[in-house]
Amino acid sequence: MGEMDTTGTSGTATASRTQPGRSGGSAPTRSQLVTEEGKTRIAEGVVAKIAGLAAREIPGVHSMGSGISRRIGQLRSMIPGGVDASRQGVSVEVGEREAAIDLDLVTWYGQSIVDVSEAVRRNVKDRVESMTGLKVVEVNITIDDVYVEGEQDEEKASQTR
Repeated sequence: MGEMDTTGTSGTATASRTQPGRSGGSAPTRSQLVTEEGKTRIAEGVVAKIAGLAAREIPGVHSMGSGISRRIGQLRSMIPGGVDASRQGVSVEVGEREAAIDLDLVTWYGQSIVDVSEAVRRNVKDRVESMTGLKVVEVNITIDDVYVEGEQDEEKASQTR
């Protein structure tokens, strides 16, 4: 996901990206998460859940996760009390003020992958920033597959013969 500084001056995790050609000379901006009364830390699982739900809100996203993780997720969802599938296909790094997000998506055949990716990126960034107060420094998207309606039904039928 790029370079990330994980040790701040107080020894706690911060997520600050190093940008080529940019100097880090300016003072960090104050976030709503750090006040005179204390700090609010948001767990990576919370950010991952928000990002996963925000990505799924976009038309054109069929499912999330790579092939193997999607199949494992399907099996886990069948188990009563199984894990929450909203984080499937989502990886995050969260610091005190910033977050970086990686998403694995499957899009519908016929949809513009570029348009779907940009819509997902915008929605994830907006939702995470508005709900958590964290600055999202990047949203990386990998398109793992294109879903063709009826394709999996044909595969299942051929396997049962």
